[in-house]
Amino acid sequence: MSRVLGIDTSNYTTSICIVEDNKVVCDRRKILYVENGKRGLRQSEALFQHIKNIPDLLNDNKVSKIDAVCVSTRPRPYHNSYMPVFKAGESIAKSISSVLKIPYYETTHQEGHIESAKFSIGFNEEEFIAIHISGGTSEILLYKDNTNPSIELIGGTKDISIGQFIDRVGVALGFDFPAGKYIDDLAINTSKTELVIPSKVDGFYFNLSGQETKAIGFLEKGYPKDEIALSTMKCVVKTLDKLINNIVIKYDKKVLLFGGVASSKFISSYLNERYKGRVYISKPEYSLDNAVGVALIGYKRLNQNRRDKNEQ
Repeated sequence: MSRVLGIDTSNYTTSICIVEDNKVVCDRRKILYVENGKRGLRQSEALFQHIKNIPDLLNDNKVSKIDAVCVSTRPRPYHNSYMPVFKAGESIAKSISSVLKIPYYETTHQEGHIESAKFSIGFNEEEFIAIHISGGTSEILLYKDNTNPSIELIGGTKDISIGQFIDRVGVALGFDFPAGKYIDDLAINTSKTELVIPSKVDGFYFNLSGQETKAIGFLEKGYPKDEIALSTMKCVVKTLDKLINNIVIKYDKKVLLFGGVASSKFISSYLNERYKGRVYISKPEYSLDNAVGVALIGYKRLNQNRRDKNEQ
């Protein structure tokens, strides 16, 4: 029996998770507070909130008898990937490891997302295309090997992320940040619109800053909010549609979609119908920022290390 604590301190959510025998027994999260009208947080503001949140999240009877701790220490598995917010989780995880004399493991926020998404739907492909769409990231990745994963960046945004596009339009429409859920609900409940925001895709790369300008222009001209929301989400799904079509042409692999934006009902409804059996979408609760994948990665490493010692 093994119990592993996972900690993730991303840009907008503090998360902890306990995995025992490859099952989630504790999953706690707290979304960071953003003032009404603002489009995000400074790193220093987010870091301060994480420091306040972590003790509260750890104050749970299930957070006990820990055999190892794993933490995301940077956004993505690249040499120059860095954000100060992850220092909050790293510091706490190292302290726990030191005090309890238990193994300490590091991973990245993106790898945690992938592991969480796979876990949520029982996705066990050894090689696949991963599409990470969130408030801070929109990347297309070639993922290889379940036992010793490697991730290669093969595409993504050339300017702003899909999440930024949706959030910025949402805030302009008067919604609180993050605004994705409000835009998603409006789009789902709006039957039609004549407004069109053209998508711009080049191979596996795309642009959205011009599309943001187009959407804000609709607002300035007095068009209804619900139609602007629908045209925004139509632009997003058209962008994803073109990208996935290009991916399918080049790669004979399944596609895994994850990240906060992947929790959109509008997006999942469209892609599930059009790419059934080809595109797999993480369950909504595991698409949003969490520490489930981080804990699972720690669990795998702990047990692999134990097996290696037994073989010596």
